[in-house]
Amino acid sequence: MELLRRSSHIAGGNATYVEDLYESYLLDPNGVPEQWREYFDKLPRVDSASAQLQDIPHSTIRAHFAQISKMRVRTEATVAHDSQATDYERKQVKVVQLVSAYRQRGHQKANLDPLNLQQREPVPDLDLSFHQLSAADRDTVFQTGSMYIGKSDATLGEIVDALERTYCHTIGAEFMHIVDTEQRHWIMQRMESVRSAPQYSDEIRKQLLRRLIKAEGLEKSLASKYPGTKRFGLEGGESLIPMLSEMVQRIGFYGAKEIVIGMAHRGRLNVLVNIFGKNPSELFAEFEGRAVYEKSGDVKYHQGFSSNVMTPGGEVHLALAFNPSHLEIVSPVVEGSVRARQDRRNDPLGDTVVPIVIHGDASFAGQGVVMETFQMSQTRAYKTGGTLHVVLNNQVGFTTSDRQDARSTEYCTDVAKMVQAPILHVNADDPEAVHFVTQLAVDFRNSFKRDVVIDLVCYRRRGHNEADEPSVTQPLMYELIRKQRTTRDLYAAKLIEQGVITAEEDEYLMSGYRESLDRGEPLVSGLVSEPNQSLFVDWTPYLGHDWTLPCDTSMDLQTLQTLAHDTNVAPENFPLQRQVSKILEDRRKMAAGAMSLNWGAAETLAYATLLQAGYPVRITGQDVGRGTFSHRHAVLHHQKEASRYIPLQHISEDQASFVIYDSLLSEEAVLAFEYGYATTSPTGLVIWEAQFGDFANGAQVVIDQFITSGEHKWSRLCGLTMLLPHGYEGQGPEHSSARLERFLQLCAEHNIQVCVPSTPAQVYHMLRRQAIRPLRKPLVVMSPKSLLRHKEAISSLEDLANGHFHNVMDETDELDKSGVQRIILCSGKVYYDLRAARRERGLEHIAILRLEQLYPFPEAELLEVLGGYPNIVESVWCQEEPQNQGAWYSSQHHMRRVMHAHREDVYLRYVGREPSAAPAAGYMALHLAQQEQFINDALAPVVSGQR
Repeated sequence: MELLRRSSHIAGGNATYVEDLYESYLLDPNGVPEQWREYFDKLPRVDSASAQLQDIPHSTIRAHFAQISKMRVRTEATVAHDSQATDYERKQVKVVQLVSAYRQRGHQKANLDPLNLQQREPVPDLDLSFHQLSAADRDTVFQTGSMYIGKSDATLGEIVDALERTYCHTIGAEFMHIVDTEQRHWIMQRMESVRSAPQYSDEIRKQLLRRLIKAEGLEKSLASKYPGTKRFGLEGGESLIPMLSEMVQRIGFYGAKEIVIGMAHRGRLNVLVNIFGKNPSELFAEFEGRAVYEKSGDVKYHQGFSSNVMTPGGEVHLALAFNPSHLEIVSPVVEGSVRARQDRRNDPLGDTVVPIVIHGDASFAGQGVVMETFQMSQTRAYKTGGTLHVVLNNQVGFTTSDRQDARSTEYCTDVAKMVQAPILHVNADDPEAVHFVTQLAVDFRNSFKRDVVIDLVCYRRRGHNEADEPSVTQPLMYELIRKQRTTRDLYAAKLIEQGVITAEEDEYLMSGYRESLDRGEPLVSGLVSEPNQSLFVDWTPYLGHDWTLPCDTSMDLQTLQTLAHDTNVAPENFPLQRQVSKILEDRRKMAAGAMSLNWGAAETLAYATLLQAGYPVRITGQDVGRGTFSHRHAVLHHQKEASRYIPLQHISEDQASFVIYDSLLSEEAVLAFEYGYATTSPTGLVIWEAQFGDFANGAQVVIDQFITSGEHKWSRLCGLTMLLPHGYEGQGPEHSSARLERFLQLCAEHNIQVCVPSTPAQVYHMLRRQAIRPLRKPLVVMSPKSLLRHKEAISSLEDLANGHFHNVMDETDELDKSGVQRIILCSGKVYYDLRAARRERGLEHIAILRLEQLYPFPEAELLEVLGGYPNIVESVWCQEEPQNQGAWYSSQHHMRRVMHAHREDVYLRYVGREPSAAPAAGYMALHLAQQEQFINDALAPVVSGQR
């Protein structure tokens, strides 16, 4: 193989020899040595067949064959019977249609099910009579047209036999839905040229057997050692291990440096041991309860892992993503991690990092995040150069096996057609067919940088888990399974029969694996003992820091002014929309000190300062370029042509990268993607902004299973920032609340930060703190709506230059603190409503304090601020949200503890909306009435002894 990896072998005197080999390969790939066939398979291909017969109108085809018939040397009898020539031309056209039918529908006739459980309906298109042909025509020679069978003429019998073997054996390929002609013909050539059955060497076949022995051997060992213990074994789907082994090696051959794999439960332990090289003794320790977790940990079939292995192209880092029980949710997480790694390597094509996602059949068809992830696959913000999807198709989802209950489509993989991904169905009991489609899939992804799906049709020898009795609900299926020989046994018998190995050699291989397993040594031969450290992300600077870590977010005022001006200037001859032009003009005035800064100016200035200091920023979400509430305008649009200008990308030549993309209309997959990105990219800021904060509930699985718990389950740090517009503006129950209460309910063990900034300076310092402070915790921001343009929600450049983020904001009006009798605690927009009402009523005995960070709760800071109010007799928590929502229930114990520490005789009471099933009122009049009522309650006269 070393010869193939050198360029000198096609130079000089070898050139003619190689050219002759390549010509032979094009005619018959099986006719050249296997090493050369593999080499030629990987060459980029210019496919002249795209102009072949199948894409030409029938009238042209008929004219073509009429010309051919004129050129034939005819006998006197043939010339005398023009009607026979016409009949031949008609049949030639029908042969072309027959070839197309096999390409379109051959998969429906293929032998894909190892159990042969479901009887498939006959496919009329594949019958000779359907095309007005018959058995009598089998010996007639026809033009092969666009078929890749090594010759231009063949008998009908030869053509049909080639098509049957190619498309109707143990591989069923769906690719004719692909619009791109080059991609279709690429697949045709690869399959038809070898009849979907390359002639593999004996060594390759022995290697397949060894990999099957590993897969089966581990499952048998675990079953004997830990009977009845849940492990979600791979029995029935053992071909996954040789498939993944070949994927890793072939991806490495192409020069990739990293592979990220996502999968759910089934087969995960097998993959850890036989692909990643996890030490079996560590796995046994987990089964026996001897493993030690620093934090809460997770079950063993959710755990991630990483290792480095050698491939023909060099060392490759493998990473298995952690995954909860929510199955397909790991898919976009993997994509985000891959994109972050590619961005770090400056790899926009996806050559150096490759994603592999292993799915279940029922979840692939049933869970919407699969569709969302496919929809992202070719977008600018989320593309990763194509994903290798493997569906571990048990043919039964939990207990459902009847297709009419599991889905409404013929195949569980039909959703992949939405992005024109080729789908390769393969019978898992044919390891050589599995090997072939694996190579085909990797090569397709490498050539076209698009997703490809392998549907590995297998079965589940045991129940949903090892404690489940599947025959309760699937008696017929499991009667067949009990009689079914294992994939390893079937393949070993085949190799013995063909003389590739002997029965003694087979037994020797099996016993050798068992002995290695019992010794508890790593079972992956190419495992790298001293990995290349450059392949890893260094997280050490972000470990072991406390929440109280000081963070200086101040900045030189003159530098700040320069940035504020320069990032709000459009290029010459770049016409802007009138309102946008006014926004930039105002921001330049703010930079000059002629106007106070508003929210959008301060936020974008935070990004500019970070970029200048070398912290990269990535922002995605629905309409983030402009901002849902039209405040950001980070992306400027030329009004005369379809071009854009992003000022934050033009700060300086050596600035950090700034990436901002409007996302597709998805919350779940997009947020999961950004979580995956942030867990692989510790520097800078990764931000997801919801169009409305309420919409985050469409991604609740990501929030619950990853963002808030990932560190304590899996020790995965993440600095993701979520901007969730929140505030009661009378817009109804779906456009008011970011469900603050849900996030606060999930707060524990300092897992996340929840902030409610109320001024431009606060958001400026909050964002800078998130990037600069070497503490990587998710930041959840209840972001404002009306405050974006509120005339009093302003800050000065000095506030930005010299300030810092305040977890607690003291009273800003000039009050005699010794005369204050009531403290109102609040967060967010309601502060401005309360202050306006207090000013209007001339009340000077009430002070309003803002909690800008609700978690971790700033008890020390609040106590310090309260120390300035020695004579309070009453305290109130006021919120916009209904009493059963918002911060009250989750934070009252913190507030009361602080209040008690300040004044034991002062009781904290609730003021706000009454408990409600909906987040907010749908009628503006009702909204205003409710707001007036709780503001009146908050500012009502002090009643002695009131509690």
